[in-house]
Amino acid sequence: MKTEKYKYFQHRDCEFFPCHETDDPDNFNCMFCYCPLYTLGDRCGGNFTFTKDGIKNCKDCLFPHLRENYDKLMARYPEIAAVVAANTGEKHGPPDSRPDDPQKSQDD
Repeated sequence: MKTEKYKYFQHRDCEFFPCHETDDPDNFNCMFCYCPLYTLGDRCGGNFTFTKDGIKNCKDCLFPHLRENYDKLMARYPEIAAVVAANTGEKHGPPDSRPDDPQKSQDD
């Protein structure tokens, strides 16, 4: 039997639950407590604003917290990896696809 329970997690005992105002707390996904799309800045696709100091404010964004957006969010990981690579010079991918992977043992 195929399930997709890994796409949804809720932590109602969290002192911040829900961390964003919502009319549907039963559909509030805590899987991405910290939104991985934040790093994409104004290209994240969420409902955000910038403060007068230029800080991204996501308090009105529910995109990563909606159960149905899991696949959409995961599809954006190549963009996130590209931002990391541009900022650090690191190439990201599966560990076995990188010959210079420091996590790979010398015996492999």
